[in-house]
Order: sequence, then C-alpha cells, then structure tokens
Amino acid sequence: MERLNTLKHEWLGNVRADILAGIVVALALIPEAIAFSLIAGVNPMVGLYASFIIAMVISIAGGRPAMISAATGAMALVIVSLVADHGLQYLLAAGILTGIIQIVLGYFGIARLMKFIPRAVMVGFVNALAILIFQAQLSNFEGESWIIWAIVAASLAIIFLFPRVTKAIPAPLVAIVVMTILAITFGLDTKNIGDMGTISATLPDFLFPDVPFTLETLMIILPYSISLAFVGLIESLLTAQIVDDMTGTDSNKNRESRGQGISNIIAGFFGGMPGCAMIGQSVINVSSGARGRLSTFTAGLALFIMIMTMSDVLMLIPVGALVGVMFFVSYATFDWGSLKAMRTAQKSDTVVMLVTVLVTVFTHDLSLGVLGGILTAAILFAAKISKVDLGRQVTSNRVDYTVNGQLFFASTSEFVNQFDITEDIDAGINTVTIDFANTHLWDDSAIGAIDKVVFKYREVGIEPELLNLNKDSEKLLNTLALHLKQQDTNAGH
Repeated sequence: MERLNTLKHEWLGNVRADILAGIVVALALIPEAIAFSLIAGVNPMVGLYASFIIAMVISIAGGRPAMISAATGAMALVIVSLVADHGLQYLLAAGILTGIIQIVLGYFGIARLMKFIPRAVMVGFVNALAILIFQAQLSNFEGESWIIWAIVAASLAIIFLFPRVTKAIPAPLVAIVVMTILAITFGLDTKNIGDMGTISATLPDFLFPDVPFTLETLMIILPYSISLAFVGLIESLLTAQIVDDMTGTDSNKNRESRGQGISNIIAGFFGGMPGCAMIGQSVINVSSGARGRLSTFTAGLALFIMIMTMSDVLMLIPVGALVGVMFFVSYATFDWGSLKAMRTAQKSDTVVMLVTVLVTVFTHDLSLGVLGGILTAAILFAAKISKVDLGRQVTSNRVDYTVNGQLFFASTSEFVNQFDITEDIDAGINTVTIDFANTHLWDDSAIGAIDKVVFKYREVGIEPELLNLNKDSEKLLNTLALHLKQQDTNAGH
C-alpha cells in the first residue's frame, strides 16, 4: 500500500504543473538534441531518438522524479572520436555496454562513492564541460560566410534579451524560430540542419548494432563505454543532488544509476546515442513547477510528437542558430562564481579545480579530468594532514613527548626525525613517555614508525611508555607492533 501511495504521489500528485513543465522542457530539448548530435558527428535523428526514449524510460526507471535526462553535451564529447573512427554502429554498441556498466555500478552502490568527489572537482567538471561545448562549435564556422556569424550574434541577442519580455517561452526556442523564419524569408545562403542530415517523421527501428561480436570489437568500445558510464553517472548524480536541494526532497541515487543504464540500453537498441541527466533542462523543469515523474514522461512524449509532425520544419533550422544556442549553453553551464571564489578559496581547492579543467580540456575526456582532480585532491589532502609536531618537555631525568597531528604513511618520517635520542642521553634522561592523546594511528606505516623509535631507545637501555592511545589506535598497535611481540618473547624467556 505504501508503495502504491508513493507511485500515485510521484505520477499524479502534481498533474497540471508537471504536464505544462514537461511541454516547456520538450521545446527546449529540440535544439540541444540536434546540436549535441552534430557535436558527436551523427545524424540529428540519433540525438532526437535518444532524447525522447531516455526521457520516457528514465521517468519510470529512475530514482529522481522531475529530473530530465536525454542526449547531452557531456556524452557527445566522449564519443566524437569513436564515431569518426568507427561509425554509428560502434556508437550504438558502446551505448548498450555503457548501460550494462551503469546497471552493475548501481547495484554495487556507486552513489556512495560520490562523497569522495570534492566540490572543487565538481566545479571543475562543469567548467570543463562548458569549455568543451564551446570548442566543439568552432568547426561550424569553417568555410562559412559572414552570414553564420550574424545569425549566431542575433541568436545570442534574442536569448539574452527575450527573458526581459517574458519567461513563459524558452528564449533558445524563440531564437531558433526567429532565425529560421528570417533564413527562409530572405533566402540566406547558410548551412542548415538539412545539410547535416535528414530528420524524418519515422519511428525508430529496433535493431542490434551491426558490429562483429568479437574481442576486438569489445576492446574498441570498452574504453569509451567506461568513460561514458562514469561521465553519465557523475553528471546525473550531481544533477540529482541539485534537484534534491531545489525541491527539499531526497532521491534514490542507486536506483537512478540503474535507471540511467536501462535508458541507455533501450536507446542503443533503437538507434539513439547514450545520454544522461541534463542540469539546465532539469532546472528549467523544476523552476516551471514540476515535481513528479509525469513531467519527465511528458517531455519525452511531447518531443516524440514534435518529431513526428514537424520534421520538415526542423530541417530548415540554420546551423548558426544552434551554434548560438550552444554558446549560450556553454555560458550558462560555466560556474562564473568559481572565478571570483579563486581569490578567497583555499589554494588547494583552486588547484584541484584547475587540474580537473586542464586535464579534461587537453584530453577531451571528462572521466580522466575527474580522476585527475580526485587524485590531486587526495595528494594535497595527504600533504596537508601529514604535518606532525612533537612537543618536548624535560623534567629532571624525564622527557615527555606529545604528538600533535595524524600519524600515517605520509607523516612517519617527520615523526621519527623529531626524536633526538642522543640529546636525551646527554641530558641524563632515563624515562621517556610519548603521549598520543592528540593523534590517531591510521596504518601499518604509523606502527612501523613507533617500532623504530622504541627500538632506538631500547638500544640505549630506555623503554618508552606509550600513553593515551585511543581505542582503534591501541587495537592496531597491539595487532601489528613488533616491539610488543619482541617484548612478549623476552618475557617468555
């Protein structure tokens, strides 16, 4: 009964607002689905099919109601070289394998790993995505006249200025409609969507990718599928968190991971490119009043209806208008606040963000960028907490050491080097205590460092006393410490 009530609430709890928001999002999906197809180097139908299939499937299988998933720039950027080198069929196979990987990751609780991705990496990911989307548009100007520049400029002007008139209609859609009308009316000599590929009012066919089922094929598509799986999940789970915050509700991130996988598998079998959650469209959807799964389903269904009834019109859209839309998407995606924050943020956060951006831009691989950012953050964090300070207080023939800082592989050398046994002997010391109240022992390297110190003191006839170890540290010490085992052996004799 509880499950039934949940389904009723998610599907029928906000019907009017969900349907209206879904229609608005569908209008906003058209230009981006076509533009992302052009980035990937495939026929616009590949992006359009993917967008309505993924949106409708994820509305049922996903874990975050009101979030929009479709063909995206992040996924398109990953597959550019695959399409260029091997063609569409390998892309479809890679998309299906991507879905399988995402389902497996979802069942293994991939969402738990999101807590290990620092915010600086997330910001770097978004900024790198914006830069790559911008770069991907530049090839559209090759061999074109000044007309395409004028269309891009006019499109951007409409996109930025039209919201001052009304926000009821998406400004990118207005820009595309106006530019298309002008191009047709004045017969402008400029490239349009029809020149890039045919948009047909036909249903997608169910098909198995026409690729050899061999190990060689697997080796070709596997690297792309792994990148697509992680890029898609990172953007989807990041977007899910944003929608969580906007709506004040929680979502099932592991179910969302599995849902993304199911959507990509189905899209691949119907000739669509792989996709993931869309930050911009999800924000538009929620801001328009959407709260339930019906909004996402409506967006997919409305997009399907438009494809079936407006294909001839869609082919007349000038490419310059889509470039203008994508320039705006790039601008809106970039976290401009991060540039101001660089002045006040910790240097380590700035370095992590910049590494993520630079690795991504130079490799054109968002997953490598995220990995580079995470590794950089881990190294900087380890360096930050590896500083160990040893307090030393001498009283008569007794010296008391106090350890301040975390003791692990990166701090052990500094810990050992701060003990001056020769100085202690010269001062007539015969009693040594080491206080661990302000530290924690994290690994076997820490235990090895303590062993080294104890053995050095034993060589001069002093048995150091280890004080105030916390419960976990004492357990680790008792399990691994060689000086304790030697002590037990000597006691046995």
